[in-house]
Amino acid sequence: MTDNSELKHVEEALAPPGEAPASHGFAGRIRNYFLTGLVVAGPVAITIYLVWSFVTWVDDLVRPLFPVAVRPETYLPVKIPGLGLIIAFIALTLLGFFTANFVGRKFVEFGENLLGRMPVVRPVYRGLKQVFETLFSKSASTFRTVGLVEFPAPGMWSLVFLSTPPGSDITARLPTQEEHVSVFMPCTPNPTTGFFFYVPRREIIELDIPVEEAAKLIMTAGMIQPGGGGAGDAQKNIAALAETARLAKASRTAAPAK
Repeated sequence: MTDNSELKHVEEALAPPGEAPASHGFAGRIRNYFLTGLVVAGPVAITIYLVWSFVTWVDDLVRPLFPVAVRPETYLPVKIPGLGLIIAFIALTLLGFFTANFVGRKFVEFGENLLGRMPVVRPVYRGLKQVFETLFSKSASTFRTVGLVEFPAPGMWSLVFLSTPPGSDITARLPTQEEHVSVFMPCTPNPTTGFFFYVPRREIIELDIPVEEAAKLIMTAGMIQPGGGGAGDAQKNIAALAETARLAKASRTAAPAK
């Protein structure tokens, strides 16, 4: 038996603003059943597709590295999905273990010195190494804090992800010597594009919401609010963010008068 509350939620979500939900006639019930099935099956199907695509991509990269005689599909009637992913995980783990000892570090230093002498390869390798070290460093604070910045006009606020403070070379060139922070403001609905800039820390309103929730908020253009819940909860969350921005702006305006 279908949960009536779930059907009601679908109806209310799809009904235009100011209009009542669809009638509970036969056609309306069929429509609601279909939409409920789509809401349930859609995320599952897309998740399975993305995971399968990633596993297949890794398998296609790793499989050619091994001779045909040692591949399991040579002796089995079907291919074993995920075998390349397992091999890649084991190989990277062994590489990390080998690099952690004295002999391994010497080999790595030799390889880095060799790449450092190649004019074209050197900047590419160093740039990629810095990116990977920053992303996977345990002590890195990149994109762990969400904030609000008054942009693009007074009274309009945008979500940003806080990164690390600027380096000494950039700090020395900034017009003021107050503390600045690097921020990334993603675009909707594609958060992989956006704007990167330095802003004084006092101009940022830090929010107590996870980065994942902020990313969903940006990708859905505000349709999925932090904390989930229904439309009433979404409006409360929006009002809370607006009130936080208003109070922060009022405090900054009143500060010079003290």
